[in-house]
This record gives sequence, C-alpha cells and structure tokens, in this order.
Amino acid sequence: MSDRDMLPYSLFNEIHLDGALCDAVLRVQHVEFNIHKILLCRCSNYFLALFTNWSASDQRVFDIPGLSPAMMQLIIEFAYTGSVCVTSDNVQELLVAADQFNIMDIVKACCGFLEKELSPENCIGIWQLTKIILCYGLEEKAYRYITDHFEEVASHEEFLELSLQELADFLEKDELNVKHEKTTFEAVVHWINHRQGEREEHISVLLPKVRLSLTSVEYIISCVMPNELVRNNAHCMQELRGLAQITKSGPPDFSNPYICPRLPPAILLAIGGWSGDGPTNGIEAYDVRANHWHNFTDNSEHPRSFHGIAYLNGSVYCVGGLYQLEHFNSVRRWDLSTYTWHEVAPMYCRRGFVSVTVLDGWIYALGGFDGHTQLNTAERYRPETNQWSLIPPMNERRSDADCTTLNNKVYICGGFNGQDCLQTCEYYCPETNQWTVISPMNNPRGGIGVVAYSGYIYAVGGFDGNDRLSTAEAYNPHTNTWNDIPSMQNPRSNFGIEVLDDYLFVVGDFNDFTTTLNVEYYDAINNTWTEAADMEISRSDVRCCVVSGVNRDRFIIPRDNLLHATETEFADSGESS
Repeated sequence: MSDRDMLPYSLFNEIHLDGALCDAVLRVQHVEFNIHKILLCRCSNYFLALFTNWSASDQRVFDIPGLSPAMMQLIIEFAYTGSVCVTSDNVQELLVAADQFNIMDIVKACCGFLEKELSPENCIGIWQLTKIILCYGLEEKAYRYITDHFEEVASHEEFLELSLQELADFLEKDELNVKHEKTTFEAVVHWINHRQGEREEHISVLLPKVRLSLTSVEYIISCVMPNELVRNNAHCMQELRGLAQITKSGPPDFSNPYICPRLPPAILLAIGGWSGDGPTNGIEAYDVRANHWHNFTDNSEHPRSFHGIAYLNGSVYCVGGLYQLEHFNSVRRWDLSTYTWHEVAPMYCRRGFVSVTVLDGWIYALGGFDGHTQLNTAERYRPETNQWSLIPPMNERRSDADCTTLNNKVYICGGFNGQDCLQTCEYYCPETNQWTVISPMNNPRGGIGVVAYSGYIYAVGGFDGNDRLSTAEAYNPHTNTWNDIPSMQNPRSNFGIEVLDDYLFVVGDFNDFTTTLNVEYYDAINNTWTEAADMEISRSDVRCCVVSGVNRDRFIIPRDNLLHATETEFADSGESS
C-alpha cells in the first residue's frame, strides 16, 4: 500500500481517536462506540444498508446484535486502519462477525490464518466451520487436510464428534490416505466406543466402507471378527465370512468401490536411464496403494541416462546426463500442469553421472563427468530467475555419486574420482557457503543411492571397485557416525532411490548381465526389505522423484482397470496382521 493510499486511513483514524466529527454510536451489549458512518459504510455493505435503508435519517444510536464488544472493536479498527490483528484466540469469533457484516477482507484474513494453522487437532472443527461460512477455498483445503492426514486426525477429540454421515462419507472416499486399512477399522471402533450405547448399531453402516480386502485374511479372522461390535451384528458377520472366502480364493473384484485400493498420497516417477543396450526415454509412475507401475512414456523426448532428476514447484527437471557420446549441460523442465517439456537455462558445466537434489527452492547439481574428467565443481539453479550460479567446489572430484538434503544441508556421498570408488562424504551449508567433510562410509560406493530418511542419511548399494553391493548404512548427523542396516535382497548400483509413504524405495539395476525390472523397499520401523511390483521397463541408472499435489489420474491406472491386474501384483501388496 502506497503512502498516498495510507493517508485517508491515518487521517481518519487520528480523527476517530480524538473523538471528533463522529455522527453515530454503535451499541453492543451496553458498550458504546462513537463512529463515522461513512467509514463503516466504506468497509461493509451491511452498515451502508443499516444507515441508509434500515433506519431513520436522524437516528444516531444503533444496537448491533450477535457479537461481543471485543469483536466490534476489531471491526471498527479495521474500518479506520485497513488492518486487523488475527490471533488463534479471536479468529473463529472474528470470522463469524466478519461474515455477519459481509467484510470480505477480514474473512479472507481469517481464512488465510486458519489455513496456516491446520493441524490434526483442529482440521475437523475448521472444516465444519466452513460449512456455515463462505471461506474462499478453506473448506476444500481443510477437507483435503483431513483425508491426507486421516490416521493422525482419527486419534484426536474432534474426530469423535463427527456425525455418522460425515464419517461414512470420509471412509468411502478413494482419496482417504491410510497406509494400512486396518487403521480405518480401528478408527471406526474408536468412534463407536466413544458413545457405544447410541452408536453400536452404526457398525453395519460403517464396516462395509472399510476396505478390509486390503488387509490379510489373518487380520480379518483374528482381529475383526472377534471384535464385540462386529461379533454381535449378524449382518456384519455374514459379510465378513464371504469377504474372507473371496480374499482367500484369489484377487478380489477391484471394480467394487469398497474393495478397490485407495488413491496414493503421492506418485513415484521413474524417468530415463539405461535399458538393454542403450539410453531410454521411458517414464513410469508407481502407485503405492495398488502396488502397480503405469507406463506413460513421452516419445517426443530424447533418451537420456546418467542424468539427475529434481521435482520443484510443480515441475520435474531433467538435469545433465548423456546420450551416445555427448555429455549434456542442458536442462529440461516438465510442467505437470500442462504435461509439456521446455528447455531452461543450461548449466555452466557438462555433467554426466551428476548428483542432483533440491533445497530451499534451489536445484543443486554436483560433480559429474564432462567427457574428459571427473568434476568437483557445483552449481545451483533458481527457477524464478532461470539462472544457474556457481557455488564453491567440493573437496573431492566425484562422478557417479549421489546426494540428498537434511537439516538445511546438502550431503553428497561416495562416487568415483577417476581412479577409485570413494568412501568419503561431505556436506554444503548455504548459510556459510562452505563444504565440510564428515566421517567416511564403512564401504567405498560408486553408483550409490543416497537419500534422507527418518532423520538419517542412507547410503545404499553401489560398486566398491570389485563387486556390486547389497549392503546399506545410515549416517547419524548428531554423532557423525555410520551404522550398518540390513542388506537389500538384491545387490545393485546405478539405480533410482526415493522415499515414498514412509518407505525407502530402490528402483532398477544392472545385474552383471542385463538391466532389471526389480524394485524393493525398506521399512525403518520393521527394519526389513520387501519386494515391490516390477517396473514395466527394464533399466539401470533410472532416476526417481516423488510428486504430490498434482492430478493423480494421469499417473495411475484407473481403478476399474485394476480388475485385470495379475494375482501376483496384489498378493505382494496385502497387509500382514
């Protein structure tokens, strides 16, 4: 706001504070406020109608119902200053008052405040508030927050106050984000038990909306059927016996909306790499809820391998890499709102075997091979300016390394310096603009996979100069130490790695003979590796990223098509009890 725009507010507020020229009194619960009619009319059509249509021309005192003196004070201050102080203590009452007087600027300010305050504890209350007050997109955001964080939301008090219809509507949504469907069943039991006497009959309405076929037969038999609410309901028991038999006999009919896997919270993309005897332009998307890969390769894009991939602000960036004998400094941006590819500013250096990550709105490209030598140079890209800028070089020359971010630092581990596979690791701190060497890994690892997961830096697989490795280790930044974790089921180097749905996924490989389709994931809680569905495209050096907040329909197989998926794909995705 310019100084010229501020002048009327400051001038009229000064007159108001002096009590000069006031021509009306607003009375709220016996508290009187001297005001200027024209200022209240400027901020609200309600007051314009009150002063011109709903009262006599000589009326001076106006009784205002339905709000507290404190809220009236805030509204009057807004009329004279153009600003309002929204806090967690006043936001709900202020929003109701602003809606009553149709003061849209205050409504927007309150909605913006509530959007930032959304949490598992308050999101249901905020969502229910938006059903009675028009809140400029807040209703949709609060609803999405509930579905995205359902497992946490279900453990808080507001969840227990949902109506039967509201809970049923949430449970039947494909968008409901639950890693394990047994969590949904337990939430239903928790909701009913809160007022068991009046709610126990609702089990017959809610249980069919729990997709128990996505759990194991053992869980249904050992945990669901013995539950008192279920056991005492003949209709539920009959349905469960049939469901257990269907689940036991083979893959269920996924065209049934109550059996179909829910939509994934995010999508894992696998892009490019080396397939068979050459680079590929293949793009596949992994649906973690259905344990299914979907191929939607764009054949207009050129193949690229030994590249880097980054996801930032709704776009996927393909950085460097090589094709045939050419090492690229070029960067391609895939806009996921239009699904179109565009060239953006090139890097300073050609970088095959490059390490790429994202931190605080910057894309970092580290090391690599320019066709002649391994690089220790590093640079970063800002999409808003479409410019790359050099940062200090690393302590080591590294190609075929990998990097990630944790605690506002960029970590890079392993790689190849032209002679040896490396154990060394270091991090870059943007605040100091410096690289710092940390403890070396327990093993040399070129062609390594590195990712931040559960508060640690994980270094997975790679080539130690003699063999491809299945081993993995985790770095604790607080103790500056590396500790071994269980080995993968398959040795692999030059593969994709990402964290999706709180699992660490590794994708693709070269098994000494050919590129592979193989995918597996690590669960830090259970400390185990598990096979996932194979990709459709066999490849190594595939690069991965996780995208969220985009239209998932393009990236996943339509749910009614899951009927045609193989039994093997879904046998691997069932939960254990």
